[in-house]
Amino acid sequence: MEQHYTLEEIKTWERFYRANFINSLSGFKSASLIGTINEAGNTNLAIFSNIVHLGADPAMVGFINRPLAAAPHTISNIEKTGVFTINLISEEMISKAHQTSAKYAEGISEFDATGFTPQFTETCKAPFVKESKVKYSAELMEIIPIKYNNTFFVIGAIKEVLFEKSLLNPDGFLSLEEAETIASLGLDAYYRAQLVARYAYAKPDLEPRLINN
Repeated sequence: MEQHYTLEEIKTWERFYRANFINSLSGFKSASLIGTINEAGNTNLAIFSNIVHLGADPAMVGFINRPLAAAPHTISNIEKTGVFTINLISEEMISKAHQTSAKYAEGISEFDATGFTPQFTETCKAPFVKESKVKYSAELMEIIPIKYNNTFFVIGAIKEVLFEKSLLNPDGFLSLEEAETIASLGLDAYYRAQLVARYAYAKPDLEPRLINN
């Protein structure tokens, strides 16, 4: 039976019950680790499930950073250094990746606390996660404050991409399920990804057509 609730009813629910419900509404999302570094060379790593594609040309991504009181380190590091990395999470990384959501003190690196390995390249100051099979760096373009809930929309331009060659298809498509990349739901649930179908570019005068991989 379909349920119907108004916002007024939802507001009466217990806080954590309500949060789990609302956080689940937006559906399955990618889960990634954002790596940053401060001016003193101290690394930081945090899990994010709100990273969005903003464009392919120029290649841009964005993510929502929580209010500064709750999550100050990632955005502070990005503001000061102008760069960050995004590292996709595979199944064997889930436990450690989830642990990065803990509120460690500023002087403690989540790389050290969780056992992930920082990886640096000649062109990126921020650390990648060596264990990640698909990862990329981004240069800060803009930080947009969202006044309604004191969060921030961070926009970056993709500068460098690292991935396992076997994941790349002849048409440029990355088969992330072959890297066992996971999806997330809410704040604490993780799921295996499996390809259902790929479709050709849709046109008004053509019927939907499957792509044969």
